[in-house]
Amino acid sequence: QLQLVESGGGLVQPGGSLRLSCTASGFTMGEYAIGWFRQAPGKEREGVSCISSSGVNINYAEAVKGRFTISRNNANNMVWLQMNSLKPEDTAVYYCAAARHSWDLWVRRKADVWGQGTQVTVSS
Repeated sequence: QLQLVESGGGLVQPGGSLRLSCTASGFTMGEYAIGWFRQAPGKEREGVSCISSSGVNINYAEAVKGRFTISRNNANNMVWLQMNSLKPEDTAVYYCAAARHSWDLWVRRKADVWGQGTQVTVSS
């Protein structure tokens, strides 16, 4: 059974940082591109960042460029999203997702498996 589990969400003040983690079970994470997505109340889910299976190709949404960093360690089946200089508009449920190819995740928004999500709230 393919499964992704996110962790690391929470409440943080504007300007603060959080590090989200995504871990996989039931499949070899190193064979999949991994993406982070978020959905705020009343809004559609949007792509935040995506990293190819090798880690060579990385994409970021314009809204998070320069503030967020995606990374992975295939040996440990882990992907992280380091979020710095957080803003209230970053408040959302954050999901990680896996697909064989980055194109499917980043362009087509298609995934083989989705995590259950972790809440990130940026507020003073």
